[in-house]
Amino acid sequence: MLTWKDVMSYAVNGNPIPDKRVEKSEEAWKTQLTAEQFRITREKGTEHAHSGDLCTTYDEGKYNCVCCDTPLFDSTIKFSSGTGWPSFTQPIKNNAIKYEKDTAFGMVRVEVMCNACDAHLGHVFPDGPEPSGLRYCINSASMILEKEKDHE
Repeated sequence: MLTWKDVMSYAVNGNPIPDKRVEKSEEAWKTQLTAEQFRITREKGTEHAHSGDLCTTYDEGKYNCVCCDTPLFDSTIKFSSGTGWPSFTQPIKNNAIKYEKDTAFGMVRVEVMCNACDAHLGHVFPDGPEPSGLRYCINSASMILEKEKDHE
């Protein structure tokens, strides 16, 4: 289980090696993504609080990167943080997320990105629930929910 100490270590000392890398030109991303998805994932934008489709969705499944379909988070670690963005306590795998120190807007935060394609996802904070204490605050537009199939 990742802790804030691990997150800070990755942000300062380098990130884990991803299982795969996906690299495309800016034009290829623009063709693949909606304008809002491109603004958020490729230009480090943020959606308005409580506006994302996945804020109040708690269906079982995997939350994948909208750009490269890499699994990022599992529905079992999603929680309601009251912040207006989907929140998670852990990534699906330690090497699914890339961490970078973000000093924009006069704040010091840790930006989280897809480790496979560098898509901006949101930020992680040390104010989440136990046992990890982490809150991954993620833009809905940066993910797609791959719902669990019925096993009937």
